Amino acid sequence: MKLLACLLMAASLAAPVLSASAAEEKPAAAHAAAPAPSKPDLAQGEAKFTAVCVACHGAEGNSGIPVNPRLAQQHPEYLVKQLQEFKGGKRVNPIMQPMAAQLSDADIKNVAAYVGSRKAKPGFAKDKELVALGERIYRGGIADRQVPACAGCHSPNGAGVPAQYPRLSGQHADYTGAQLTGFRDGVRKNSPQMAQVAARLNDREIKAVADYIAGLH
Repeated sequence: MKLLACLLMAASLAAPVLSASAAEEKPAAAHAAAPAPSKPDLAQGEAKFTAVCVACHGAEGNSGIPVNPRLAQQHPEYLVKQLQEFKGGKRVNPIMQPMAAQLSDADIKNVAAYVGSRKAKPGFAKDKELVALGERIYRGGIADRQVPACAGCHSPNGAGVPAQYPRLSGQHADYTGAQLTGFRDGVRKNSPQMAQVAARLNDREIKAVADYIAGLH
């Protein structure tokens, strides 16, 4: 009888342990079964880009209009962020906001992946007198005004850093200049870091940096 009682007690004590073990395994199994994020669809991205974006941003994202940015070879993560902020109103632009409003989250990811996969055409500087100044600022900053070198974030060749800092190489000087001015004047508000940098630049310096970036490769 004593042996039977001991066996029954051991079984009752073991049951909660087994239940707890099973409970721990269940969430793990559920986590393992979670579907992986879907990959961007480049074909869908091309179709949507052609339907909505190509008129302003050019074939394969190589805009020929100086005030409209070149998007080819831009980091998809950066493009996704900008389109989402246009759509949500954090970045204000009377043309881009209604355009972005037409795009679903999937459209945004697909378009960003498509243009990011296209090769950018090289740009060129226009103002030879300002290029030297632009290069000095881009590569060395302006120490007495605490302006950091652009190359520190956007890389020496303008390739940028994926998911952090955009590619600038070959971008239209008109567009880059307008964005720097917008950051400085508080018109573009979706990057406090860039607003602080641009606030320390005058018009001539902005034009010089933008022109140098246009020919950067």
